[in-house]
Amino acid sequence: MKEHPAKRRMIMSKTPLRITFVGGGTDLSQYYSSYGTGCVISAAINKYIYVLVHKAFDNKTRVRYSKTEIVDNIEDIEHPTVREALKLLEITDGIDINVVADITDGGTGLGSSSAFLVGLLNALHAWKGEYIGATRLAEEAVLIERGILKEPGGKQDQYIAALGGIQFLEFNKDETVVNTPIIMYEESRRRLEESLLFMYTGKQRKSTEILKKQSADISAHIASYNKMASLASEMFTSLIDNRWIDTGKYLHENWLLKRTLSEGISNEWIDSIYDRAMDSGALGGKLIGAGAGGFMLFFAPSDKHEEIIRALPELKQEPFEFEALGSRIIYIGD
Repeated sequence: MKEHPAKRRMIMSKTPLRITFVGGGTDLSQYYSSYGTGCVISAAINKYIYVLVHKAFDNKTRVRYSKTEIVDNIEDIEHPTVREALKLLEITDGIDINVVADITDGGTGLGSSSAFLVGLLNALHAWKGEYIGATRLAEEAVLIERGILKEPGGKQDQYIAALGGIQFLEFNKDETVVNTPIIMYEESRRRLEESLLFMYTGKQRKSTEILKKQSADISAHIASYNKMASLASEMFTSLIDNRWIDTGKYLHENWLLKRTLSEGISNEWIDSIYDRAMDSGALGGKLIGAGAGGFMLFFAPSDKHEEIIRALPELKQEPFEFEALGSRIIYIGD
């Protein structure tokens, strides 16, 4: 069969990481399939994962991430999501895949695993000469991670990586997902952005065990999950009404609920950091992701930021901005 001309090209995708404001955990199927619609407010940020694919000079498949794999058969690829993405798209001939990230994956809580997969699928479809929309990109990523590989976790990461922006995401019992972009006045969006402190704990963690425990314990914490979903709905209304100043209150309430859901989400060290931030002027905050490490997010008046930073010398501030776009193809070359 004649090779599609697109397969002789070099393709690069660019996919954003994300922060979650409230509702994280209600996107777990163990919650929304039995107890109520999951609701999450999540935002893409200007930290990215880049995936470069091009035709290999031979028929081997090469995958370069934190290690390099060179195989004759895609079934022999160790990286599970790469292997399953190639199988799903029926790519069996020689291809070279390279990955570069602004923030190294290793348990940062920014949805990097799913962002990588969304970016990989986007690049592979483009390499085949195909265009698919953001929703299908997210659905394919969910299929691989949650359906085929049975990895624990929810669905917000795949959707925000594909969609970008600030989104109110609703997860329904029938597995459908409704995304509503949060549209704010530019001044309100800027003020919200300027009020957020994004700080790295220096501690990486694997989310798998935390998520397994959390998923197994959902039935014992239904009131908390229901309240978190309700907070997401309330914050959505607040933001579209440009009441961005209420964000601290929602973050604080959500964090108090989330850290009780499962052992391992928080610990004495993280609680100490949170308390010091609040004592220094923060109005709310949270640990981003499953818990135990990675990045923390605080909401505070901008004139309190330096005081908070001084109170948390063990954390590293990382400047960021919201990203309006989701995964996209940024380069096509021969």
